[in-house]
Amino acid sequence: MSGSSVSTKLIPDNVVTEMQSSAANTQKFRSQMGDISRQSSIFFAGTVFTAATGYLFKVYLARVLGAEALGLYALGMTIVGLVGVFNALGLPQSAVRFVATYAASGRSQQLGGFLARGSTILLVLNLGLAGLLLLVGPRIAVRFYHTPALIPYFPLFAGIMLLGALNTFLGQALAGYKDVIRRTVVTNFVASPLNIALTILLVALGTGLWGYMFAQIASAAVVLGLLAVLVWKLTPREARATMADWPPLDPEVISFSTVVFGMGFLEFLMAQADKVLIGFFLDPRAVGVYAVAAALVAFVPILLQSVNQIFSPTIADLHARGENELLGRMFQTLTKWILGLTIPLAAVVMIFARPLMGIFGSDFEFGWPILMIGAAGQLVNCGVGSVGYLLLMSGNQRRLIRVQVIAASVMVLLNLALIPRWGIVGAAVAAALTNALSNALNLREVRSTLRLSPYNRSYVRLMLPLLATLAVCFLLRAGLAGVRPPWVAIAASLPLAYAVFIGVAWVAGVDADDRLIARAAWARVQALLPRMAAAEKSGPNR
Repeated sequence: MSGSSVSTKLIPDNVVTEMQSSAANTQKFRSQMGDISRQSSIFFAGTVFTAATGYLFKVYLARVLGAEALGLYALGMTIVGLVGVFNALGLPQSAVRFVATYAASGRSQQLGGFLARGSTILLVLNLGLAGLLLLVGPRIAVRFYHTPALIPYFPLFAGIMLLGALNTFLGQALAGYKDVIRRTVVTNFVASPLNIALTILLVALGTGLWGYMFAQIASAAVVLGLLAVLVWKLTPREARATMADWPPLDPEVISFSTVVFGMGFLEFLMAQADKVLIGFFLDPRAVGVYAVAAALVAFVPILLQSVNQIFSPTIADLHARGENELLGRMFQTLTKWILGLTIPLAAVVMIFARPLMGIFGSDFEFGWPILMIGAAGQLVNCGVGSVGYLLLMSGNQRRLIRVQVIAASVMVLLNLALIPRWGIVGAAVAAALTNALSNALNLREVRSTLRLSPYNRSYVRLMLPLLATLAVCFLLRAGLAGVRPPWVAIAASLPLAYAVFIGVAWVAGVDADDRLIARAAWARVQALLPRMAAAEKSGPNR
């Protein structure tokens, strides 16, 4: 009898069963985390590319068009957003769920009917809303914003709204087909460079804001064609054949779309209330500065957004199968990594806030407090993880809507109280407080309904790398204060902040799940290095 068999018999059966269960859970955890990291990395790469090019592009626009022109554009988009609350009816979000469901179950008739009716409804609806925008928009511009200079641009705003609704629907249909790669290529790697190139060309010809908006319409039209071709190719022949018969939408689609529509209206209030009230109480220049700062702040939770794209269907899958223990383990690990890898970025944004805004021009520099306040609010957002998606994907959307109603009401009241007193800083404070409130309420709902929490003792280990990162950023700001242009110091500080945070965090100690993810990430990097070296080596011979 071997030693291994003796040792196994000495272990009680219940302990062996527990060990096997633990090993199985670890394997599932590794598999799920690998899938999330693989797919979210594609979305993350596209988002980083768009954000990086978009940042440089915004600097260009700010310097060429100025704060007032960008303020006019931001005000116009708030009106588009108001009308656009009704231009989707929840159908794009429904496409993710029902395209995937119909395709997986072979329900070709329902799939064809959903795609045919959904796209037609959106086209007809948005043509009608475009006419309404042309009729009502000028009155809002004059009577509410007191900015008649907006009036000539409304035909272009109508085109942006129409194409945006159709592109969103088709993009979400691709997500339903689980084709994240090609959707990312089209919406990030094609749309963004094309828009930038057309804008630079048209603005150089002296078209100003007209050129910028026309470039958006032209690039959106190209994207619409590409997305339509991809969706058509991925749709099974049986489903294509049923499109002409116009099968009716399932009642479940209508019910789900109605709920999502209500959520979309509340999200509009939370996203646009600050800009609308800044436009009412202040002027287009203030709106332009605030819009630029808010766009930079929106980049801070980029990792959370990337993970949410893939983690959300995983939540639905694990919840449906009752694997709450695995779901909770993933929730804790992902939230800790999201928060940890967001801290260096947020620290650089907050500490270098003034030179960051100064890059856009002297007219924008006074908006630096918006970056500090907004980045702090986004840290709270990342610190609670995917709580909103946990509620939505587990069938608790009514609780999520209730939280959004409270948050939207607080957002509007705070803006009404703070903008007249503190200007755009008041709007930033209102947004940060509302962000913190909504996330705290969502976290409470997740704890009470799903019995899940993102926190454990390992979070304490983040304190030392956090303090080290802040210290390094302050030292870099002082030591590089004389470096010109300012973006050089910022570009040097960001990788150093990440190096310090990761190095100190590793020395401080990581748990088994962290080591598992770190090894998987390092293995992925090692696999890429030979390919990059081979490509570089073969490059000159081509």
